[in-house]
Amino acid sequence: MTRTRLLWIAVIFTMSIANAPAPHVSGAIWRNPSNSVHIRAQTCDDRICGVVVWANEKAKADARRGGLDQLVGAQLFRDFHQQKQGVWRGRVFVPDIGQTFSGSIRVLGEGRMEAKGCVIGRLGCRSQIWTRVQD
Repeated sequence: MTRTRLLWIAVIFTMSIANAPAPHVSGAIWRNPSNSVHIRAQTCDDRICGVVVWANEKAKADARRGGLDQLVGAQLFRDFHQQKQGVWRGRVFVPDIGQTFSGSIRVLGEGRMEAKGCVIGRLGCRSQIWTRVQD
């Protein structure tokens, strides 16, 4: 998995939390567009985080090349808090490059979310649509 793809995976996850109340988001599992990573949204202290619960072999190998031994179990989304109604912001860890970026999320409707990540501030941003796998 490329660095850009992992960055966008993280960004898209972030969007799932945006408009949904935490109890509905917490426990939900989301997949990225290429279905290479699944993340569980959960409450971490008073914030929302995302933990990898499944990844294909290519995603695991890319993470190892970036210095992360175990992709499954890794917290890729951290410290997401509601900035304003429908907008959540936090940090996204991209394992294949070992770096953390700013991110935001927005729920598009039942079972879909848009995640957006930016490399520097709010520049160099990209987004992806993630799909809910299960509640």
